[in-house]
Amino acid sequence: MESWDVVIVGSGPAALRAAIAAADAGTIPLMIDSTGVGSASGAAPLSGLAASIDETDSTAHREDTVSAGGDSTDRVAAARTCGEAVSVLAELERWGLVLRRRDGGLPHASEAPGHSRPRLTGCGDSTTREVTRILEEQMIKRGVARRSDLLSLSLAMDNRQVRGIVVLDLHTGTITPIQAKAVILATEGHQGLWSSPSCGAGTGAAIAAAAGVGLSGMAHSPMHPLTVRGTDMQLPIDLLGSGGRLRKESGDDVGPEAVLEGEDCVLDLRSLESEAVPWFAESARRVRERTGLDTSMEVIPVSSSIAATTGGAPVDADGRVTFDDGKMWFTGLYAAGRSAYTGVHGAGMLPGNLLLDDLVSGQSAGIHAGNWAKDASFGGSSVVDAASNEASIRITSLSNNSGHSVGQVSARISSSMQNINGNRNESALASVSSALDEIKGTGIKVTDKSSVMNTELTTALHLEGMLMLAGIIVSSEG
Repeated sequence: MESWDVVIVGSGPAALRAAIAAADAGTIPLMIDSTGVGSASGAAPLSGLAASIDETDSTAHREDTVSAGGDSTDRVAAARTCGEAVSVLAELERWGLVLRRRDGGLPHASEAPGHSRPRLTGCGDSTTREVTRILEEQMIKRGVARRSDLLSLSLAMDNRQVRGIVVLDLHTGTITPIQAKAVILATEGHQGLWSSPSCGAGTGAAIAAAAGVGLSGMAHSPMHPLTVRGTDMQLPIDLLGSGGRLRKESGDDVGPEAVLEGEDCVLDLRSLESEAVPWFAESARRVRERTGLDTSMEVIPVSSSIAATTGGAPVDADGRVTFDDGKMWFTGLYAAGRSAYTGVHGAGMLPGNLLLDDLVSGQSAGIHAGNWAKDASFGGSSVVDAASNEASIRITSLSNNSGHSVGQVSARISSSMQNINGNRNESALASVSSALDEIKGTGIKVTDKSSVMNTELTTALHLEGMLMLAGIIVSSEG
C-alpha cells in the first residue's frame, strides 16, 4: 500500500496552491485527480481576482464582501481573505503571471458590480488559465508527485480521524487504497447539479459528506449574470468594467440584477475599450464559434446560471475540516476552494473573490497540513483496507442494479434542481425531495461491464455523490 504525508484531491488553483504550500512546508505531497495536467485551465472565466491595489488597506474590500454575502458572511474570514489579496497577486506576478496593466505600469483594476471602487485585476478572460499554468509550473519546480486518471471514491476514517483515501484507477479499473497522514479536498464545485456532471460534480464535498462531515453553506448557490442565453457558456464579469454594457432589449442600460431577476437582457460589447479588446479576444472567439454572433457588431442575449458554488466542508482559518460548530477537528482532514465553506461568500459572491478564496484557502490548508504531517504518524493500514473493500462492494452494486441509466439520472437531477433556483418555498423543495427519493429508490444502472476507462461507471459514481449533495441542498436552511 502506498503511503504519503499529504494527499491533495483536485486539479484547480486551490489544489495546486495547497500542494505548493505543503511541499514548501517540508513534506512529500501527492496530488491526485481524474483528469490531468492543465485540465483546470478550461474552467469558465467568471472573473479576475479582486485586490485592493489602489487602497491603503483592505477594509473597503471586506465591507463590500460582507455587503454581497449578507448576514451569513463570516466577517473575520472575509477580513483575512481580503487582507491577503495584494500579497497573493504579488506572489503570482513574481512567479511569472503577466497581468493586464495600465499607464504607469501598475496592474489594471476594473470596476465590477458590488465593488465600491475599481478592484478587479487579472489577465482578461484568461485569468484562470494563466493562474493555473503558473501554479503548475511551481508544482513541477518543487517535484510534487501528481497522478492523473484517479477518481477519488471515499475517505478512510477512524473515529473522526483520516487515515487515507480510496481511489479508482480509470486506466486499469482497479481500486487502490492510499494511506495518508493528511488529506486536502480541493476539487471542483457542485454546479453540475444544475447542468451535467462534467460541469462540476462536487467530488470533494460529496466524499466529505459520505464520511460524516456536516456540510455548510449549501443553501446558497450564487448566480452568474453573463451566461450566453441558450448555452452553458459563461463570460467574465470583467467585461462590464472594460466598456461592456448590459441592456434591456429595449436599449435601456441596466445592472446585473436585472438579469438575475429574469429580465430579457443583452450584453453589448460593441463599445469595448480598444485597450481591452486583446484581453478578451478569447471570449469573442468563443461567442462567434458557439452562436455565430460577431461581438464587434452584434449584441449577445444573456441569462443567469449557477456557474460556481461556494458551499462545502466547514473549515477554520487553517483549512481544517471542523465539527461541533468549529470547536473540533476531523483530525488530518482539510478542505480548500470549492470543496470548502470558509464563510467568505455568505449568501452572495463578490466578483473576484472566488479565485482569491481558492488561492488563500489552498495556501492555508497546505501550510498547516504540511507542518502537521511532519510530526504525525500513519494510523495503520487496516482502516484503509476496509474502506477499499467497501468501495469494491459499491462499484459491484452499480453493475448489478436495474435502475435508471446514467443519462436519465443526470437529466432528472438537473431538471429537479432547476425548480429551486432562488425558489426555496416548501412546495418546490418538497417536489424536488420527492424526485430525488424516487431516483435513489430505483438506483443507477451501469450497463458497461468493462473495467478499463469505463466512463459510464465514472459518471454513475459522480451521480451518486451528486444525489447526496442535492439532498443536502434541499434540506439546508436558507
